[in-house]
Amino acid sequence: MADGRSDDAGRSGPSSSRRRSRPALTPIQRALALLTRREHSRRELTRKLVARGLDPDEVETVVTKLASEGWQDDTRFAEGLVRWRTGSGYGPIHIRAELATHGLDDSAIGDALDTFEGDWVENARDLIRRRYGDAVADDLALRRKATDLLMRRGFDGGCIRAAIHSDPATE
Repeated sequence: MADGRSDDAGRSGPSSSRRRSRPALTPIQRALALLTRREHSRRELTRKLVARGLDPDEVETVVTKLASEGWQDDTRFAEGLVRWRTGSGYGPIHIRAELATHGLDDSAIGDALDTFEGDWVENARDLIRRRYGDAVADDLALRRKATDLLMRRGFDGGCIRAAIHSDPATE
């Protein structure tokens, strides 16, 4: 430059300043950071913390402490997942399988599914109406598509039949 300064002199920004390093988070802080975003099952929380390089024994201690203090609760997690999945158009078979992948036992899964206050058939009907409209009962091709959709979403055969033949008077 004409005034004798170099091109880099006087600039500020990320290249000229040193980045401040954050103090490392403790295992309990890392677990709480995950739990404040959304509920996690005990198995899922443990897996995520170990995947982040934490000692498995220390993780087990932290997760046990958080569970005893009410920060982590498999029952609350399961009930929330049931609400979320039913609202997204999934059936009991799919939800049961998903809860099982989170390490919940059969009684906890059954209790969580029992918290669903709606009607599985009505949920299936709503999904079909949203996807295909009201003409499903009259169109064989749409009935097949709707049946496939409901099967993929985890509804059982009886529920699917009742939902496809959506005239409540025939039930």
